[in-house]
Amino acid sequence: MSSQLKICHVITRMIVGGAQENTLYTCQGHLERGHDVTLVTGPSPGPEGNLLRQTCPPGLEIVEIPSLCRNLNPLQDWKAYQELLRFFQTRYFDVVHTHSSKAGILGRLAAWKASVPLVVHTVHGQPFFPYQFFLKNWLYIAAERLAAQRCDKIYAVAQAMIDQCVQAKVAPRGKYKVVYSGMDLEAFIQAQPEPELRQQLGITEKNLVVGKIARLFDLKGHDVLLAAAPKIIAAIPEVKFLLVGDGPLRTKLEKQAAALHITDHVVFAGLVPPTEVCRYTALMHVLAHLSLREGLPRTAVQALAAGVPVVAYPLDGTPEIVINGLSGYLCEPKQPDKVADAVIRLLKNPTRRRKMGEHGRQEVQKKFSWRLMSNILELEYIDGLDRKKAVAKSPQPPVNKTVRTSR
Repeated sequence: MSSQLKICHVITRMIVGGAQENTLYTCQGHLERGHDVTLVTGPSPGPEGNLLRQTCPPGLEIVEIPSLCRNLNPLQDWKAYQELLRFFQTRYFDVVHTHSSKAGILGRLAAWKASVPLVVHTVHGQPFFPYQFFLKNWLYIAAERLAAQRCDKIYAVAQAMIDQCVQAKVAPRGKYKVVYSGMDLEAFIQAQPEPELRQQLGITEKNLVVGKIARLFDLKGHDVLLAAAPKIIAAIPEVKFLLVGDGPLRTKLEKQAAALHITDHVVFAGLVPPTEVCRYTALMHVLAHLSLREGLPRTAVQALAAGVPVVAYPLDGTPEIVINGLSGYLCEPKQPDKVADAVIRLLKNPTRRRKMGEHGRQEVQKKFSWRLMSNILELEYIDGLDRKKAVAKSPQPPVNKTVRTSR
């Protein structure tokens, strides 16, 4: 096998999000190691941003398939599958690595059909989860089982993702491996509060800042944080809530803040490029991560790298990052009073905040380097291809033939 691999990553869309950053860092790492890397994606319209317009590693080939869309659409999905199949049949990749649910299902089916030597997938977050309609969950689980049969290995950004897949009987445990989602932590470790940015956001040095970094989207928990805000404000009048991100729920959340009479305490920062997020994290005293569905919460890792403790739910991969009582607090999902109590407890005790933030910083530095992630995946590709080549070369056992004789 040549030392240079032809690798194709497939993802549904390249919005500004965790799975997308993970994929782009993986591409960058493999390009730097001398591999030929292509990224196939669907369109990325809307207020959630387009990551490729903000950053793109030199030498990365980008291929956009218009029919590869996030929402279920049988006609478009069939068209996307056919386009992926033709693409794989003509490009002769060594590895196809799929990401996200839609691209993961269509991409694996097409790559397997095209006889790509190694087909792998990363679970960044489950398409099935407790807070979703059961028929939709059933459909996604059935599709994931089918796709799992047509790939060689499945990686997960957290152990919780594997446990959920095994429990749902998507695939046996031996088909999975944890590869923690990598990111650039140095920028968060080094970032310091900037007076100019603070002034731009209407935040003073006297304010205590509760941050949230997430798309303004369903299941991200902005509504719960705003519902918890009046209780937090009553206990700590100088508090500000800094919401970093944009999305379709912005108008609804602005109306919720107005109805609660907390508009003066809420700052909508809007969409921020990933390279700039560290500047905003540096202004925070606590991060609230209240998503009901998150494979591995990158924002929690980044906040802890900045020394900021986290209040979160014990869902998905979050307990693998936020250790209750050591690097933050885990509280019951969808309970604004519980969220408020945890936030107040941290804001009122600066010594506890610093201690928890420092513990979290030390822990995340050990696990979440993006270069470590890309190096692990490169070794996985090489090992997987070598094993398949060895199996192909090994002699096959003779086929027993029964000779029938007439009586």
